[in-house]
Amino acid sequence: VQLQASGGGSVQAGESLRLSCAASATEFSNADMGWDRQVPGKRRELVAIITPAGRTDYADSVKGRFIISRDSGKNTVYLQMNNLKPEDTASYYCVRRPYFIGDYVVPLSWGRGTLVTVSS
Repeated sequence: VQLQASGGGSVQAGESLRLSCAASATEFSNADMGWDRQVPGKRRELVAIITPAGRTDYADSVKGRFIISRDSGKNTVYLQMNNLKPEDTASYYCVRRPYFIGDYVVPLSWGRGTLVTVSS
């Protein structure tokens, strides 16, 4: 099942956006999920990650501004992005990390990117 990401758009610096990513119930229950971002010509970088138990981790550049959360009832992960800066402009990709089903490793998966543009 392909990850379904939504919520990108164009905003002014200081404004907020919320990204959403819907996954299958199996993915949501077993895998760490999060968001990467990429600017053309640069490497894709981790933005935030959340484990099935709810532990979170963030890139230093977004700590204190972005919040990742999960809704078990909707099998959806959210990225609340506050106080956006022009340097946050990028394509954001929902990512599902590899996880085990028995001895089988389900490989990493990315959804389609959603563009976030922040103007100064």
